[in-house]
Amino acid sequence: MAALTASAVPALGRRARLDAGVRTGWVATLWLSLILVAYWWAAGGGIRDLRDPTDALMSTGRLTGLLGSDLLLAQVLLMARVPLLEHAYGQDRLARIHRVVGFTSFDLIVAHVVLITWGYAAGRLAATPGTFWDLMWHYPAMLIAVVGTALLVLVVVTSVRAARRRLRYESWHLIHLYGYLGAGLALPHQLWTGQEFLARPRATAFWWVAWATVAALVIVYRVALPLGRSLRHGLRVAAVVPEAPGVVSVHLVGRRLDRLRAEAGQFFCWRFLGRAGWSRANPFSLSAAPDGQSLRITVQSDGDGSASIAALRPGQRVLVEGPFGRLTSRARTRRKVALIGAGVGMAPLRALAEGMAYQPGEAVLVQRYRERPLFAGEFTALRDTRGLTLVGLPGRRRREDSWVGEGYDAYSDAQVLRGWIPDIAERDVYVCGPPAWNAALRRAAQDLGVPAEQWHEETFAW
Repeated sequence: MAALTASAVPALGRRARLDAGVRTGWVATLWLSLILVAYWWAAGGGIRDLRDPTDALMSTGRLTGLLGSDLLLAQVLLMARVPLLEHAYGQDRLARIHRVVGFTSFDLIVAHVVLITWGYAAGRLAATPGTFWDLMWHYPAMLIAVVGTALLVLVVVTSVRAARRRLRYESWHLIHLYGYLGAGLALPHQLWTGQEFLARPRATAFWWVAWATVAALVIVYRVALPLGRSLRHGLRVAAVVPEAPGVVSVHLVGRRLDRLRAEAGQFFCWRFLGRAGWSRANPFSLSAAPDGQSLRITVQSDGDGSASIAALRPGQRVLVEGPFGRLTSRARTRRKVALIGAGVGMAPLRALAEGMAYQPGEAVLVQRYRERPLFAGEFTALRDTRGLTLVGLPGRRRREDSWVGEGYDAYSDAQVLRGWIPDIAERDVYVCGPPAWNAALRRAAQDLGVPAEQWHEETFAW
């Protein structure tokens, strides 16, 4: 790997600025679409109808339906694996935005159902349940919309943090896929019967084009492209190697893997054929820099999907989605970097330590571990050949709200971080570990002046 030169950093900075431009464009487009549908509502008499109580219910219901539908399409698009958005945001950040947009959209759609039904009941609250029943059974499009909304309710309920903690990742992921079916069923009734959708040709064209575009992107990037890549590259298991108790590395080979354009620090969603639950994808990060001939992931036995990885056999075929994630050199803006991880969260950092360009002394790696560090021999080799600075922090964490292990009781989290990396504010900081640990580390980094644009995090949780 060539050393990073002074002229290389501006090029990396331009990639970061390009991604920032995409993020700005996405936010602007979303707000413009919301303003546009609100304008069509107002131009169609939406404000005028607010004068009468019954008409106000119908009008407000139409507005919440329009805004909710727009956000529902945006929610689906955010998780359609569109490369432009993937590169700009990364999966972690997209998932957080998807969550906020999804809950907002759901609230608006529920308000739409309640207000419209109440309006059809002429403002009589007691008659609303009966009116809802009549609308559902006498208008086929409404029945389809109710089924779609019910599926969205299922997805939202299982997305609440308390419910997610009780579900296995595999079960949650399977349920979450019903969100696509829910959106597909909830939206068409508005295209067929909605006043704002039918009264104006431009509005009608807007909604049909928007719906068809999002549907096409989902089919291309969530189904067609992953299937095509899996068939083209023919990935299969080459070896399964124990790394630590409960942790194994899976080595994979295939055809023309350079065309995957995977980068160190990214992850794929993996389906290993021939094992129970193969239809459910599991996200695992690359733990070695891609070399165009092979890939490697490192997995800890945690859920049902990851626990069965150790039983994989050489020759088993693999289906993949990806690569995903922005914990890569793409986000880099500084010559110097700090790689800080805990447990099996070291996997993407191990790939970055190998795949990143840096000169001796420009990269420092900090590893938190309880008993035995992962990739100890490989990191030592990178220290000897590349000049990677290594820092090990063994033992249990001293507190749940701290990223530091035992033995540093006389120092704050920020003081420990500054002691090991005095110039951390001048570095890009790449982090991968459990969410609470990441949060504690981020607080310490912020106290030391690390700007948000130099913080790059991969949440080690679903």
